[in-house]
Amino acid sequence: MAGFNKVVDTYEQAMAGLSDGMTVIAGGFGLCGIPEGLIEQIKQMKTKELTFVSNNCGVDDFGLGVLLQDKQIKKMISSYVGENAEFERQYLSGELEVELTPQGTLAEKMRAGGAGIPAFYTATGFGTPVAEGKEVKSFDGRNYILEESITGDFAIVRAWKADKIGNLVFRDTAMNFNPMAATAGKITVVEVEEIVEVGELQPTEIHTPGIYVNRIIKGQFEKRIERLTLAKN
Repeated sequence: MAGFNKVVDTYEQAMAGLSDGMTVIAGGFGLCGIPEGLIEQIKQMKTKELTFVSNNCGVDDFGLGVLLQDKQIKKMISSYVGENAEFERQYLSGELEVELTPQGTLAEKMRAGGAGIPAFYTATGFGTPVAEGKEVKSFDGRNYILEESITGDFAIVRAWKADKIGNLVFRDTAMNFNPMAATAGKITVVEVEEIVEVGELQPTEIHTPGIYVNRIIKGQFEKRIERLTLAKN
């Protein structure tokens, strides 16, 4: 299995090939389960004009929000934007394009893209601005809109464990968008907490098979949360 080893030693190797104007699909929900080091590497690379597909854009100084500081993101396809003041400023000033997508629809766009399905019908969003300009079809008396799936030049993902050929295990709520994102990138890069030898993971515990994964790197995670709330006592 040595020839199939997908582990890289540096973040430069992990994100090699990313260039201006590409589309990046990022796993994570809020700040839970985000690939912190891969995001920081993109910041260091100063890559510009990027389209990001992710549930949200982090906060001002953490997660995808750090890429707004130097205006590296041109367009954001997401379902929630409420924790980031700089995001709001750039959007209202016309510096950032935003395509709001219902959360379940966004997850299915990633999953369908990874499965090779170009589009699907959903009732979510019918009769709202989300449906504007989209095909409508009726099934069993209910109206549905046609949503196109999403794929990216890169997918950046966070997992709990991986073996050296890329089989992935996600932990608890960090699973969120990560399994769908992992399937939808032409190049999928995974930042993990632990790398094990091939054969150490039980087949029944693997969430994403290694066929979808191109590169793996072991990360060190801060695991921040958006808002820290403590009991008064």
